[in-house]
Amino acid sequence: MSGRHVEIAWPDLGITVTAELDDRNTVLADALWEALPYQSLQGHALVAGQHLYHVAPIHSLLHLSATYRLADRREAPDGTVFCSALQHLGIKYGTLTEPMPASPVGQVRPQDMPALREVGRAVWDAVYSTKKPLLVEVRRAGMAGGHRIPRLTAADPDADLLLRDVHAETERIWLSEPAELGDLHRGWIPSGAGTFETVLPTLLFVNGETRPLGYASYGGLVRAVVGGMPMDSLRQMTRLLVGVPAEFLGYCGLEKLWAFTQRFLSCLDRLERDDFLAVVSQMALYVNCLGGWNLHLFPWDAGDHLRQLPLTEAGQRS
Repeated sequence: MSGRHVEIAWPDLGITVTAELDDRNTVLADALWEALPYQSLQGHALVAGQHLYHVAPIHSLLHLSATYRLADRREAPDGTVFCSALQHLGIKYGTLTEPMPASPVGQVRPQDMPALREVGRAVWDAVYSTKKPLLVEVRRAGMAGGHRIPRLTAADPDADLLLRDVHAETERIWLSEPAELGDLHRGWIPSGAGTFETVLPTLLFVNGETRPLGYASYGGLVRAVVGGMPMDSLRQMTRLLVGVPAEFLGYCGLEKLWAFTQRFLSCLDRLERDDFLAVVSQMALYVNCLGGWNLHLFPWDAGDHLRQLPLTEAGQRS
């Protein structure tokens, strides 16, 4: 163990748990430690089981390599803390169903596990039904809390101005519901997106475009530039990956995202590697923040009447 202890607190619930960072993934643990303190919107896994996660304002999580990987996170002890290339800090608090590799960085102490499970139940209720935002604060144990979003810079004037504006918008929506997403989920859609005045299909498509735009497109571009992909290839991949989904999301109501994307594409050809990395990193954090809010606001309980069949019954019907 590293001797570095982290407090993870949910002020609205009056609950704080302590985790100790370990040496399994020192580079990831160092990145987390150096970013503290911060706050974020607490999320809950929707298909994987009893797992808490939130977007962490740590640009380097998008590309840092893990030195130790669990082949299947279902086998991790309850209370395991993970950092992921999806820019998430996650905590397993019970049974998981999704088999996937994961990068552990620490462990919640055993005496805090009942409180962690209580948090899990409360966050699930918030995400699935009540829609009350629950914030989480991550800080060094015994130290004061706080919050900041790191702001990257660029040598190109237009790119640097874009970075300033994306950073400001990310700060504005990080802990408060984005107005355009709130309007969309309440059924106010200026473009009229949603055939025959429906809303749920539009919400579904927005969720389906926002998550991969942040996780795969921008996250992938960050990893590609750090990995040494030539700039001509990076520019080509950018045009292939980000324009169409951002334009569609703009039509659905995320007009700021589309405006930022157009500004990025307009200066793309003259960006050198460091400036390109700064822009795609800042955009990734912004889009992942939007994705987190969209997952919180989505009316998941609209399908509450649909429940999984027992495996024996499902087998009989196949």
